[in-house]
Amino acid sequence: MHRIDEARVFLPVHIAVATISDTRNAENDTSGDTLAARIAAAGHVVAARAIIRDEADAIEARLRGWIADPHIDVVITTGGTGITGRDVTPEAFARVLEKTIEGFGELFRMLSYQKIGTSTMQSRALGGVANGTYLFALPGSTGAVKDGWDDILRYQLDSRHRPCNLVELMPRLKEHLTG
Repeated sequence: MHRIDEARVFLPVHIAVATISDTRNAENDTSGDTLAARIAAAGHVVAARAIIRDEADAIEARLRGWIADPHIDVVITTGGTGITGRDVTPEAFARVLEKTIEGFGELFRMLSYQKIGTSTMQSRALGGVANGTYLFALPGSTGAVKDGWDDILRYQLDSRHRPCNLVELMPRLKEHLTG
């Protein structure tokens, strides 16, 4: 299912990680720590890290800053994707995304269903693109972060993955802006 072509060159990508939470801080951000460690272990660069309160304006502002930064290729958030009143990550993403990657959320929920059953319907995990930057929103649990990275993003952000991957599309993500 996952084929890494060792004859191809690995291209590390620069990834910003944000934890969306009203209760997490640098000492107890287990999901953010897990994600950052996995990103680094895969050979990528953790280009930035932040903890942002569950407030759509604050999330949007941070996303826009990272999207504008030419040194950040990908943004991955953890948290705020549920359905409670404070879960506003998908709404903040909707303010900045140019294109959605529906398959990411669908695939995440399909894989999650195998582990947590129908509870996965409460996840609003999503992916998209803005100004040539990939954005992915994962649920806040450490298990969900592992599932999203280990089962999907680790492969799609590896330039050696076959038959295709997101890295090889990066040079073409801004084609609509150059006319």
